Amino acid sequence: MKKFILIALSALALVGVSCERKPSEKMEPKDISVQLYSLRSIIGEQYPAILTELSQMGFTSVEAAGYDNGKFYGRDPEAFRSDVEAAGMRVLSSHVTNALGDAEFASGDFSAKLQWWDKAIADHKAAGMKYIVTPWMGPQKSLKDLQLYCDYLNAVGKKCADAGILYGYHNHAYEFEKVDEQVMYDYLLEHTDPQYVFFQMDVYWTVIGKASPVEYFKKYPGRFRLLHIKDEKEIGQSGMVGFDAIFRNSDIAGVENIVVEVERYSYPDVKKSVRESIDYLKEAPFVKASYEKK
Repeated sequence: MKKFILIALSALALVGVSCERKPSEKMEPKDISVQLYSLRSIIGEQYPAILTELSQMGFTSVEAAGYDNGKFYGRDPEAFRSDVEAAGMRVLSSHVTNALGDAEFASGDFSAKLQWWDKAIADHKAAGMKYIVTPWMGPQKSLKDLQLYCDYLNAVGKKCADAGILYGYHNHAYEFEKVDEQVMYDYLLEHTDPQYVFFQMDVYWTVIGKASPVEYFKKYPGRFRLLHIKDEKEIGQSGMVGFDAIFRNSDIAGVENIVVEVERYSYPDVKKSVRESIDYLKEAPFVKASYEKK
């Protein structure tokens, strides 16, 4: 399997797993996406130049985090896609949501929220998105509330599927805490429909949540189409995240694409942090080994 897969991640699992999944024919070695949130402090003023620089660094696609009022970073969906492609990359995915609030939890009715998704999905399709990812739901007070969220994710995922887009959920660390004696992340995995909801594991936040990415790959094989490759600062900087173990087990996870995100930086120049992160991945021996074994 030549899915580049997987640059990524995390730490606590040391056991290799053989691959049974067939490779994605569309996936090429060294396909690396970048979450544009990594450059949030400067992308507004340097938008065109940043896209070009990211392409020159070696990124092949982008994950957006700037959808608002029908636009991406102030650009119409078609224009955003054109901008990314002109820079030599493709549009891969987007972080966006319309979170449930007190009214929905009180009534159990999220139909008004679903109406919002009709235009959002259409805009993402026009922008060329393959994946839409909900990046946050917040800690939940009870399993009743969490189940309502599962129902909501399933409903949004069904709308996305009908439009030819894959829909997923991205974790932070709080999902590994318990709600009414059940681990929130496990409950989400077990009460969402794999046909409509995949998971974008953020391996750094998984480790911070005191969980093992590889253990979750084994427990819920095939559910993790995307991975967020992240570290405390630049990728590989902390030594906390065992990226090699993740690479050895990415096939059983079902990984199709990986996305680099840098949330914190060692330097005033955020572009330097992003560049160091992709350079680390391109040179990592465990990445090269993953090519050889495929």
